[in-house]
Amino acid sequence: MAFNHGALDATLAAAAGDDAALLSELRSAFYDSVRRQLDLLKRARCDGNWHVAAMRLKGLAASFHAEDLLQAAEIALHAAPGEPMAIREVEAVVARFARAQGRDTRRA
Repeated sequence: MAFNHGALDATLAAAAGDDAALLSELRSAFYDSVRRQLDLLKRARCDGNWHVAAMRLKGLAASFHAEDLLQAAEIALHAAPGEPMAIREVEAVVARFARAQGRDTRRA
């Protein structure tokens, strides 16, 4: 699945208007929030923690119209805690976003 950044970019641009610094800050905040939730998802060992992290990812995705992340979060929601395939799906979306933004993906 290719990273579809059109809707995400449009949402961020609508929020930032003509302020390039604000747009950059919003992108960074989105990326940092997603990475934080991915980290929590990776560390979850029980159904409750896994579900909370997946729901937070889904909420971020829905709020910012990030369809790829929304699909990956849905996969995680229906997977067992620690399911490697679900984690890889979210990691792949985060890596694509990072590459599109010119970020270092090694931290993800």
